[in-house]
Amino acid sequence: MKTKNIDFIAAPVPPHFVGNAFRVHNFIPGIPRLDMKSMDPFIMLDYNSKFNFPPTDSPRGVGVHPHKGFETVTIAYQGKVAHHDSSGGGGVIGEGEVQWMTAGNGILHKEYHDEEWSKKGGDFQMVQLWVNLPKKDKSTPPKYQALTTDNIKKVELDNKAGTVELIAGEYKGTKGAATTFSPIHMMNAKLNKGGKADFNFPAHYTTTLLVIEGSIKVNGQEEIPTDHLALMDRKGEEFQLEATEDAIVLVLSGEPLNEPIAAHGPFVMNTRDELVEAFQDFNEGKFGYLE
Repeated sequence: MKTKNIDFIAAPVPPHFVGNAFRVHNFIPGIPRLDMKSMDPFIMLDYNSKFNFPPTDSPRGVGVHPHKGFETVTIAYQGKVAHHDSSGGGGVIGEGEVQWMTAGNGILHKEYHDEEWSKKGGDFQMVQLWVNLPKKDKSTPPKYQALTTDNIKKVELDNKAGTVELIAGEYKGTKGAATTFSPIHMMNAKLNKGGKADFNFPAHYTTTLLVIEGSIKVNGQEEIPTDHLALMDRKGEEFQLEATEDAIVLVLSGEPLNEPIAAHGPFVMNTRDELVEAFQDFNEGKFGYLE
């Protein structure tokens, strides 16, 4: 098999607030080379790099808003985040846990800092990723998957190199708990200094690495520092990560859907007409209700 190398490395853009709870750097589609089409099936990636929120009795958050046509995946690294939606899904996740919401044919939801965590405050660090749904699945009923420490499987690496925590897809024969509508691999590589981990994904998959903590070298060559994202090329399958200091790396690889994308705000469809219909459905209350 051929080696998959880095295509380019993106530094974080200046942050902005989503609501008053999430201070994020937008990588997808905010950086020109990371547009929705190029990063298919990953159509949005907001990264809340480590930020300290002071204590408050009024939890910060994002109010009720709609989504349709894709899935939102929230990965907690530090802090606790709560979620509620109009399909009855919801819950609280903390460090190392994941909320996977399928908006499907339309949903309302809100997300905010956990109430008890808010009273103490502290460092908050999260990723929110939007995963596009295939055309045939955009009308699927909404659903919610809570991936807690109980059902996130861990693969111990050789030579005490660290662990790989599976969210979705497969790593060395171990499968992640999340169900997906298209082939998606999503995992956190938690590497000790000097630790190495090998990965193998099909050449044509969209593969990207986000360094959450520490720094890594890819294939013994280029170094990726903290809070930077690397897009891998489509010319090979295998690559190796090595931690130059203790590191956490979000590894994403997915098969492109290769379908038209028509996106506006919280709706991601295939055509403009479908977008117009999505707005009509929302305005007519077809996404349900949520206070």
